[in-house]
Amino acid sequence: MTNGRLAISVRTATGSGRTPLSAFDDALFGADVHDFNLITLSSVIPPRTDVVVGGGALPMVHGDKLYCVLSVANAELRGETTWAGIGWVYDEEVGGLFVEHHSGSEESLRELIDLSLGDMARRRGRSFGEVHYALTSAHCEDLPVCALAVATYGVESWDTLRG
Repeated sequence: MTNGRLAISVRTATGSGRTPLSAFDDALFGADVHDFNLITLSSVIPPRTDVVVGGGALPMVHGDKLYCVLSVANAELRGETTWAGIGWVYDEEVGGLFVEHHSGSEESLRELIDLSLGDMARRRGRSFGEVHYALTSAHCEDLPVCALAVATYGVESWDTLRG
């Protein structure tokens, strides 16, 4: 947190490996969020937050907790393409919403994000403004692949449990 504001970094990456799990790990490495224990959050962006696409290395000790919104999509069949993405809307005074989806095409992924955010905003009786996207795709040639989009809220140490 800087200047009383939360900074959320939205990152995308792809990976490949001999198994879908190792492809996921490779994508985590590409997004520079490897070596964390991921704790997935739902969809709410607090007020006074800066959502930034990209970002550098997060401060961490191997195994720290990373609070995040996560979209993961794997493809294992030769010729298969998969898409993962996060969409968000944000209003400075009330905060905003994230949604995470995956699909077989960019068009379908964008539609899922738009529909979800539209429903969620309508349910809350307000408009949060324009939709923002962080999307990526992975195409399987030989090895399993993973497409990953992650919004990182913050890192927490395990020190409180060490007593």
